[in-house]
Amino acid sequence: MPGLARFLVVTGLVLVLVGVLLWLVPGLSSLGRLPGDLRIERPNLRVYVPITTSLLVSAALTALFWLVSRLR
Repeated sequence: MPGLARFLVVTGLVLVLVGVLLWLVPGLSSLGRLPGDLRIERPNLRVYVPITTSLLVSAALTALFWLVSRLR
């Protein structure tokens, strides 16, 4: 169980650091406006489908979890 607690604490600290970085550097927050993210805006309808952003976040998380599993 101590391994899980350590993992959760480290994950929380990383998320806080990323949040502070995005807050302090506004140019980095263009993650939701990448080419390939679909945005449809009409008078009574607004649809947003972040395809590219989802793929990028998925690839980053997959690489992170693969790296963590290799370090054990």
